[in-house]
Amino acid sequence: MDEDRDLRHLLLRYALVLHGQVARTGACNGRHGINERLARWLLMAHDRAEGDEFPMTHEFLSLMLGVRRAGVTVAARMLQKAQFIRYERGRMEVTDRPGLEGAGCECYGIQRRALERLFGRSKLPGQH
Repeated sequence: MDEDRDLRHLLLRYALVLHGQVARTGACNGRHGINERLARWLLMAHDRAEGDEFPMTHEFLSLMLGVRRAGVTVAARMLQKAQFIRYERGRMEVTDRPGLEGAGCECYGIQRRALERLFGRSKLPGQH
């Protein structure tokens, strides 16, 4: 890193963005309800998936969100009823990303913009 100033600069900026994401997630978990947090988490997973459909269980989501599985089921049903997602037995599909973004809290957008500033919009995952 001493020899490559550009690499060092990029890694330090990435560490700053990652630290911000961790801090924002903690604040989000304490401030927002399960429906908003589930939407945020599904958007982040969608960003990293290679398409609109990806493996995801309610059990895993309950662990990531720190809530009971039954709470995830209720929240996911609401998102599915609004036609933002479709799910069945370990598979999740984002069917209306703008709608899902609207269902989430502002935390996702803030973090997404921080990543865009770091990497540029065209290089971000989730640009299907």
